[in-house]
Amino acid sequence: MLSTLHHPPRRLSRFFPANNKPRHFHTKPVLSSSQPVTDQSPSSTSPPESQILSIHHSLLSREVTATQLAETYLSRLKLAEPQLKSFIHVSNNVLKEAQSIDDKIKRNENVGPLAGVLVGVKDNICTVDMPSTAGSRVLENYRPPFDATAVKKVKEFDGIVVGKTNLDEFGMGSTTESSSFQVTANPWDISRVPGGSSGGSAAAVSARQCVVSLGSDTGGSVRQPASFCGVVGLKPTYGRVSRYGLIAYASSLDVIGCFGSSVADTGILLSAISGHDRLDATSSKQVRVLQISVSQEVPDFTSQLISAALLESKPLKGLKVGVIRETLENGVDSGVKSTVLGAVSHLEELGCTLSEVSLPSFSLGLPAYYILASSESSSNLSRYDGVRYGNQAAAEDLNALYGDSRAKGFGSEACISSCYKILLPFA
Repeated sequence: MLSTLHHPPRRLSRFFPANNKPRHFHTKPVLSSSQPVTDQSPSSTSPPESQILSIHHSLLSREVTATQLAETYLSRLKLAEPQLKSFIHVSNNVLKEAQSIDDKIKRNENVGPLAGVLVGVKDNICTVDMPSTAGSRVLENYRPPFDATAVKKVKEFDGIVVGKTNLDEFGMGSTTESSSFQVTANPWDISRVPGGSSGGSAAAVSARQCVVSLGSDTGGSVRQPASFCGVVGLKPTYGRVSRYGLIAYASSLDVIGCFGSSVADTGILLSAISGHDRLDATSSKQVRVLQISVSQEVPDFTSQLISAALLESKPLKGLKVGVIRETLENGVDSGVKSTVLGAVSHLEELGCTLSEVSLPSFSLGLPAYYILASSESSSNLSRYDGVRYGNQAAAEDLNALYGDSRAKGFGSEACISSCYKILLPFA
């Protein structure tokens, strides 16, 4: 997607060095205190259209304070929220944390690469001192005593969690309409959905209610809403980001992902939250050996971005891309098909060699996904019985307590999924 890569630098390496100590950036500021945080006018040699880089340089050059930036974003959030309903909860500590960053800068202390960056967090990712409901009444008012590892890393790099974003209950949906609390609207057209299940996170970035956000992806829940809302969404490889603190839907498929307004922002955020975690046995221990023979656990995901001004007229010359025939056959909306074919033509203009390929088993992917995801979610949701986890309903016996707690706590999607493993043997 070269259209999202306007003027990246030749390299953005070592933002997150092996020792995880935050370092200063040394590129040209592109944001002033007199500009809205989304306005930029990069030159052909400037950094990428990155809100994170803009904010960082503006803070270090004392052109704007973290408190001023936070106030700007909070004002925009509150203005848009009555219509969009992107957030289930907004933190009360945003200005306090922003002031702490300003104090660090005044003392000439190093600040992390996410300093002053407001981050929205999907409400199925645990945050200490804030509700984490997974969009379900069964967890209403639940406040975890810990941060998810991804959230902890955001905070370690001085990012500010602005609040918890709306989602389909337990991540089960593709429109954010099955949230137990509210329905999120698409910022481009509030009569339309933002996609899901991470619709709140996508809408919040699209509407500039926050700079970047975290979501989760089980079967497209980051990628699809990013497309609907016109932002960059990235689902990392399973194991790249720790799942510790992610409220489970389907454990073998769940991944914490990133939303941003540019490829550069998404890459920077991914670099911040990646890495092995002893609290998640499925997180990757793979290390990358750099050219200088120093092992670095997390690659710099922005190191390959280059300036658009340095690209040739056919920058993708020699790249072969396959177009799967079965994805464009019966059942595909004409508008979607037209858009995909338009992208194919654009890739050809950029020098790609396109060829049609067949994947006969493609149609089996969706049923296989639903068997796996529904079975795993059924097992994961069984813990919400009003005794071990979840709000408890009043009842005279144990079976009634289980049934009433789940009936009052779960929405329709969760109810169907929690019954799946019981019904499957009789199907």
